[in-house]
Amino acid sequence: MTASTQPLPAWLRMLYPFTLKSFSTTGGAKMSYVDERGTGQSPGDDSAVLLVHGNPTWSFYYRHAITALVASGRRCIAPDHVGMGLSDKPQDYKYTLAQRIADLESLVLSLGLKQIDLVVHDWGGAIGFGLAVKHPQLIRRIVILNSAAYPFEQIPKSIALCKTSFPGSLIVRTFNGFARSATKMAMNRRTLTADEKNGYLFPYDSSENRVAIDAFIKDIPSDPGHPSFTTLRRVADGLDQFRRRKVLMIWGACDFCFDASFFEEWRKYIPEAKVHLIADAGHYVADDAYEQVSPMIVNFFKS
Repeated sequence: MTASTQPLPAWLRMLYPFTLKSFSTTGGAKMSYVDERGTGQSPGDDSAVLLVHGNPTWSFYYRHAITALVASGRRCIAPDHVGMGLSDKPQDYKYTLAQRIADLESLVLSLGLKQIDLVVHDWGGAIGFGLAVKHPQLIRRIVILNSAAYPFEQIPKSIALCKTSFPGSLIVRTFNGFARSATKMAMNRRTLTADEKNGYLFPYDSSENRVAIDAFIKDIPSDPGHPSFTTLRRVADGLDQFRRRKVLMIWGACDFCFDASFFEEWRKYIPEAKVHLIADAGHYVADDAYEQVSPMIVNFFKS
């Protein structure tokens, strides 16, 4: 699938009414991204909030945060990783952590951003911090949502099953089991409306368009022999330089995947981070508890 140039359906535009642009990655694919300027923001302002999603979401996940940030006067950049969201979905792309970091890096450098406030979620943690470790001078403040950016061994049995060639790829690609299940399992405080659920699933309407969801799962480096383990280890080794940065962790405590052990591991890497646990929020914390999370992010970046 090629990045769509067609107007989005009216029901989706109601939920996701943002300015979309397209960028050609070093891997030769078109990356779709939100580029929404803040209310009253100066055209010469070269700062932005960069919001990095994980799997199986896309920039749609950040719709509430983007709306709040733009209203506060901030420019928001929210890319869809290649194979995800409204970006190209090539069947033979190099869907690795290293390539995803390179894609994000090339987008950021092309935009000429000089100061970034970073928001990461899920595998956006490893990708976003991969960029931060390479360009620490660009990063001002960071919000960490339920995510990881360091090696770990523990993954839920359901995700371990999806990592297999069979029946994992059958579940993920043929039946859309991973993305469809996430619209329920990743929420705890509230239930997504029918349109919200369809919004998450909109880009993933065929087996071919689920190629990167499957590849994202296969790329989880759960042991040192995995091809992406070295990249993830390199990211983790660079986290120490952010101990003195302004970092806010907003964590949904009812997460079936990134549970309390991931939260505690973050505390070891960045012990001085400001922490806000949301006891009844799930993995999709920025959506599940958006009425709390969006103002927190806005206020933190104003501080």
